[in-house]
Amino acid sequence: TSVNEVICHGIPDDRQLQEGDIVNIDITVYLDGYHGDCSEMFCVGGKDAIDEKGIKLLQTTYDCWVKSMELVKPGVNYNVIGKTIEDYIKAEGFSTVRNFCGHGIGSVFHTAPNIFHYTVNQDLQEMQVGHVYTIEPMICEGFADPYMWQDDWTATTADGGRSAQFEHTLLVTEDGVEALTGKIETSPLQFWEEESAIRKGIWLGTSENARARAEELSNR
Repeated sequence: TSVNEVICHGIPDDRQLQEGDIVNIDITVYLDGYHGDCSEMFCVGGKDAIDEKGIKLLQTTYDCWVKSMELVKPGVNYNVIGKTIEDYIKAEGFSTVRNFCGHGIGSVFHTAPNIFHYTVNQDLQEMQVGHVYTIEPMICEGFADPYMWQDDWTATTADGGRSAQFEHTLLVTEDGVEALTGKIETSPLQFWEEESAIRKGIWLGTSENARARAEELSNR
């Protein structure tokens, strides 16, 4: 659990959550020999408890993430992911963390390819059917350089500004991409999904099956 200025790898402690906190919950699963990795943001007290800049941070982080995932399909160069994310968030006045990246995932938790959430001015590998990896941008209000705690695990913003993150494990399909860690019938519809400038409603991927399932869940 990463609260407010914690970029990632937050460890729960005895601090009680307060109204207005933004919290990232990162969940990993190991099932039948394969790993899954995902994270979601939550607002303590709901949207009404969050200030306008916090709302903008959450919405921008979600929208840059969805915009990058919308581009995933066979034959696309992996460098489009980071450029799409950085271009989108910089225009809104935010910054993207460069010290952590998304990653290939499967029977091994961290494997190739590395998924950069910032512009890389060179060609990388091309996406192919069957590739499985995470996209998980960490977007900050101010400086994105992390400050590492003495536990050598928890990373926070150096200036105390808040950070937000979303993550899916993704599968490249013949007709696009599907989220292997997508929402289900009991998942709440969050304000950033309802108000997205990129695609409103729950996002499950761009394949025909994913679009149909997302529409069903969003309209339930």
